[in-house]
Amino acid sequence: MSRFLRQTLRDVKGYVPGEQPERADIIKLNTNENPYPPSPKAREALAAVDPETLRRYPNPTARSFREAAAEVHGVGPDNIIATNGGDELLRLVFATFADAGDRIVSTDPTYSLYPVLASLEGLRFEALALDDHYGLDPQAFLRFACGAEPGSVPAKVALIVSPHAPSGKLFTAAQLTGIAEGFPGLLVVDEAYVDFVDPALGHSLLACVQSLPNVLLLRSLSKGYGLAGLRFGYGIGHPDLIAEMTGLTKDSYNTDVIAQALAEAALRDQHYAADTWQRVRSERDRMHAELTALGCAVYPSQTNFLLAELPPLADGSSRAAAAYAALKQAGILVRYFDTPRLAHALRITLGTPAQNTAVIAKLTPLLR
Repeated sequence: MSRFLRQTLRDVKGYVPGEQPERADIIKLNTNENPYPPSPKAREALAAVDPETLRRYPNPTARSFREAAAEVHGVGPDNIIATNGGDELLRLVFATFADAGDRIVSTDPTYSLYPVLASLEGLRFEALALDDHYGLDPQAFLRFACGAEPGSVPAKVALIVSPHAPSGKLFTAAQLTGIAEGFPGLLVVDEAYVDFVDPALGHSLLACVQSLPNVLLLRSLSKGYGLAGLRFGYGIGHPDLIAEMTGLTKDSYNTDVIAQALAEAALRDQHYAADTWQRVRSERDRMHAELTALGCAVYPSQTNFLLAELPPLADGSSRAAAAYAALKQAGILVRYFDTPRLAHALRITLGTPAQNTAVIAKLTPLLR
């Protein structure tokens, strides 16, 4: 540790991303990437990039992309902010809407980057435990966020991942709208996985965004559009929220000209994207059934991954830890979180049918 490090960072534990293998033959199901390539139109946009545009700065607000996103979601371009991945949107939220020492709240478990980013801004991060089935009690969360407990204060920002990670559970629009209506601060709903929600559910928070000034939706092209390597995300919110982040805390040119072109092309190709989402949902149903048949307790998911609890070993130790190691040895990466609540679980990204079959084939002798 150097003597130059900020005092406030000396006890901070940085975010640990999923393992990135160097070998091409590894089956990588640990970071929730889309198993299918991006839209052919995105690939055409890449091939059509004029090198002349690279010597000039890109459009500072990604205007053309924002217009495309507005068309897709039925809002105005001034409701959209384009960011360098969803993570930049989170950084902008903390930098724009919270002062040092302010309280930031979420659920437990949640996206582990939240407390890291909060620490970087000198914010106080607190989390309310979800129930045993990862359910959310809206009234309990609202009391928690509003600082109803003695000695507590209202939070400036509340963050809820829905569909939830790492469980895959979807919180309803009614639950989230009720929280937003009673919360005096800013509610950020992290919808990184919302593209994989079963369309039959009719789930949408866009009406909430249009009727309430304190709701911001985080969207990502990393999962649903197969563009994790592009690092492109966006937010949907009230024009005042968007303008404040755009004009005060966003980097001048936060998304490059190539990323803007590919992101717009992918977003406009809704037919292709929707087809990949349905293929993921089909595999989700199959994998849920097969993991359950092997004795796993698999949580209902509306994402592109499954959280499966494995029965413990005879001595009470984690079979999940052993299975994670065995899968890795076989060239299959899944995610194991060595925390008390998740010690017996694996989070398995849904891959292609062949990749998913390979997971089941390797887990079968381990569980039977």
